[in-house]
Order: sequence, then C-alpha cells, then structure tokens
Amino acid sequence: MPKKSLPLSKVYRLIEPGPVVLLTTASAGGTNVMTMSWHSMLEFEPPLIGCVVSDRNQPHSMLQGSRECVLNIPTDDLLKQVVGCGNSSGATTDKFARYKLTCVPGELVAAPLIDECFANLECRVVDTDMVRKYCFFVLEVVKAWIDPAIKTPRTLHHRGYGSFLVATETIRVRSQMW
Repeated sequence: MPKKSLPLSKVYRLIEPGPVVLLTTASAGGTNVMTMSWHSMLEFEPPLIGCVVSDRNQPHSMLQGSRECVLNIPTDDLLKQVVGCGNSSGATTDKFARYKLTCVPGELVAAPLIDECFANLECRVVDTDMVRKYCFFVLEVVKAWIDPAIKTPRTLHHRGYGSFLVATETIRVRSQMW
C-alpha cells in the first residue's frame, strides 16, 4: 500500500524526543510544576539538555529568573498527575497539593524534586541564546537521582492530543562504539 501525505502539523507526533517529564521551578518563594515533552539531549558530559518552555507558561519566567529547575521523570502510574499538571495553570492552582505530589528539597538547586518520580535531574540554565526567539533553554544536569528499585521504568512518551506510548521493553545489542 502506498504511503499517504501527513499534515505538517502532525510531524511532531513522529519525532517524540523522550519521556514526558515534570519540570519543577522555584522563584520568589513559590514553586510550580508543569508537564513537558519538548526536550532533547545535547551533550553527554557534562549532560546538557535542551528544552522548550513556552513563554505562555508561568514556569518560563520562573526559569528565567532562578536559572534552575528539576526534570522529574514519572512512570505510567503517575499518568493522571502528568495529564492534570499539563492541563492546569500553576498561577491559579497549587498543583503539588491538587495532584498529591510530594516535594523533596534539591541538593544543589532551589526547585523541588518530586518524590513519586523514579528519577530527578537537578539542572541549571547554562545558555539562553535561543530563549527570546524559540523559548529554548539549555540546561546542565548538576545532580541526578534514581530509584534503584525500579529496574525497568514504564516511562510515558507523548504522542499528541492525549495519546501516550508507555515504554515497556528494552532491547539490548552490543555497542560498536569505541
């Protein structure tokens, strides 16, 4: 069967960058959490991650002001909280309380870690050259945390319009690099 044309507005659904994360920020005594799936690894050591945080979202200004955040990586048991955080505003809702997410202090950043997530990446903003034009921040991971009890995390991958893929299988092959 021949392939058919795909509307360009749906291309992003094919190039999913990785697991959905819950981005936490802290600024001026307040905290916020937002769902984010627009991120990408840029470098391995030090670990650099590029991410898009829309200037229509409160965490954008909090991230610009504090220059710190945490990328919290949830598993599928937090799907309702992930969707809820993505569909509500921290300007009018305490999302941590509403979605029963436990804040844990970071070791190197002021933004909180979310205890229910299987991994947490404390980050500092290291490049804002593309923020004005693209809302694109470059983050350096300065501390990483992982729950060793979770051997095969069932991470969420956004496919667009309320559709998620759940990572369930790991395929290993011998690496030919170096």
